[in-house]
Amino acid sequence: MATLTEAPPPLAPAPEKKPPRKRGRWTPYWLLLPGILWLVIFFALPMIYQGSTSIQTGSLEEGYKVTWHFATYWDALSEYWPQFLRSVFYAAAATVLCLLLGYPLAYLIAFRAGRWRNLIMILVIAPFFTSFLIRTLAWKTILADNGPVVHVLNSLHILSVTDFLGWTAGDRVLATPLAVVCGLTYNFLPFMILPLYTSLERIDGRLHEAAGDLYAKPWTTFRKVTFPLSMPGVVSGTLLTFIPAAGDYVNAELLGSTDTRMIGNVIQTQFLRILDYPTAAALSFILMAAILAMVTIYIRRSGTEDLV
Repeated sequence: MATLTEAPPPLAPAPEKKPPRKRGRWTPYWLLLPGILWLVIFFALPMIYQGSTSIQTGSLEEGYKVTWHFATYWDALSEYWPQFLRSVFYAAAATVLCLLLGYPLAYLIAFRAGRWRNLIMILVIAPFFTSFLIRTLAWKTILADNGPVVHVLNSLHILSVTDFLGWTAGDRVLATPLAVVCGLTYNFLPFMILPLYTSLERIDGRLHEAAGDLYAKPWTTFRKVTFPLSMPGVVSGTLLTFIPAAGDYVNAELLGSTDTRMIGNVIQTQFLRILDYPTAAALSFILMAAILAMVTIYIRRSGTEDLV
């Protein structure tokens, strides 16, 4: 009994644990260093140089000097605002067409393709195997005046409608806004399909089964479940399509005419033909600022920050 009532001996104090040494805390920064240097050398420095060029005055023979001539921006915008609006309109039209064409195909690949999924994905990215220039030149043959496409559109009386809307000129499709938008749509369609497919593939199939158990019709399931969950892919795809399409000049140069020139064509002409470097640099900065403002508003309005 005495043994049971005795207090237990005190426990020995636990040895002090030294805090673990922070090893490799600089490793993430060293891994980021190559990317940061790449952005500084090939993005930040050219941007600074172009910014200084836009406020210069002079000529190619006499040389250019920084005189802080900000009036170049106003002069460039007042003279070439139609090309700015045309670029935004063509890019928006191509983006909408890419979404209407790409979403059903991405949905098919994600949920219905089965064993054909890999083959369809290869066909989607197949245009990347050839040059951007070659793909655009191919559309000159597709949309030729005596080609089958124009013949079918004429037989269906579609060209009469597009002519009334100002998209085509009579029975001709080449050198019209329709040809430029078709070229933009074709060249940037994969940039729409791939983010959409990635977003749709992440959707848990059990959510569709749950919607069916709640007696939701297929259209209701798509509207309430599928499309809201695929919004990150929609936002990513529209951005990846609209941004390069707004600054593109190859499609308007090869498939369009002087009446369909986009702002990219103006910048290219100012840089390489007229050699007016300040105006070209100012136009580039105006285009970048306009796209940045539109993208910021679009992302905030879309209601999603989870981009694919």
